Amino acid sequence: MKFSVGVNTFVKRQIKGSGKTFCNNLSFEDIASHASEQLKKGAYKVGYREGVLLVKTSKALVKNFVSPIIKINDKTQFEAKITKRRANEEPYIQLKALNGTPIKTKNVDLILYHHDVLKETNENETSSEWELISFHAVPKGVKDLPMGPITMMRNQLKLKGGTKGSYSSEQWAKSINFWQKYCFLK
Repeated sequence: MKFSVGVNTFVKRQIKGSGKTFCNNLSFEDIASHASEQLKKGAYKVGYREGVLLVKTSKALVKNFVSPIIKINDKTQFEAKITKRRANEEPYIQLKALNGTPIKTKNVDLILYHHDVLKETNENETSSEWELISFHAVPKGVKDLPMGPITMMRNQLKLKGGTKGSYSSEQWAKSINFWQKYCFLK
């Protein structure tokens, strides 16, 4: 396996105030370099399909990542809006919590896509074998952070912005069950 990791522009939307996991004190290039080091150590697992890896961030760097995930309760207020991740994608309904306290980060998964997987949808942007697409802070008390059902739908239906994938009914149920209990804070 080759260990070169580039930075895809898709990950660059993950900044403070975006409502997504963001990182203090590390550049996207620093994160990609760390992913390369972790790949060499074998600190990863295969993602939802061949060519997608979830790389574990070292414990020393986890403190730099901020999770915007809250646990929903009867006082949680929400905002729903129609939005797009990118101009060429279909709009979807995005739900965000307007109040709540983000749960501290326990682990961070660095999401890497292989060059060939990105090439399927003409989204490869570097000459690296792998590209950093996203990173997800896993909150304390959560074993695995399931993919969101909107992302799963986009992938399984092969919509613009999706990367071909197929999911079992159990994966769908686990995703929906989790995201009925947790939400991203706006």
